[in-house]
Amino acid sequence: MTNIYLAGPFFDDEQLERIGRAEKALAANPQVNRVFSPRLNEVRDFEMGTPTWCAKTFKMDTDQIDAADVVVALADYVDDQVDSGAAFEIGYAYHSHTPVVLVHEKDNIVNLMLAESLQAYLTQADALATYDFATLPANRYEGEVI
Repeated sequence: MTNIYLAGPFFDDEQLERIGRAEKALAANPQVNRVFSPRLNEVRDFEMGTPTWCAKTFKMDTDQIDAADVVVALADYVDDQVDSGAAFEIGYAYHSHTPVVLVHEKDNIVNLMLAESLQAYLTQADALATYDFATLPANRYEGEVI
């Protein structure tokens, strides 16, 4: 059974809908044991944005990436700029030798650093319901990069 860290922004309605679909698809996958979604696990004991809240959030999220078997990341772009928090989480996972499955539903160019760091590239969050997390089949991004 696989433990997942779900990386991705959740700042507007479109992003919330997309991350919700990913959470639902992962919950439907019988190989998935646990999903840690920062959206559902926000630090509430301290005021958002304070130094203590920032430190606690950073520590919680990096600890959860360390505990994950796989990071599933939603590539959400504004123009050609990926969410900086998700980009950090992908880089942290890659450096920690944690496989990254990238879900990229938008029709834009993928940053080469993301493209080169991933184990698998999916174009629909719904595909997470049937993705084989036991063997992690490779599926490289073959498109244009920036």
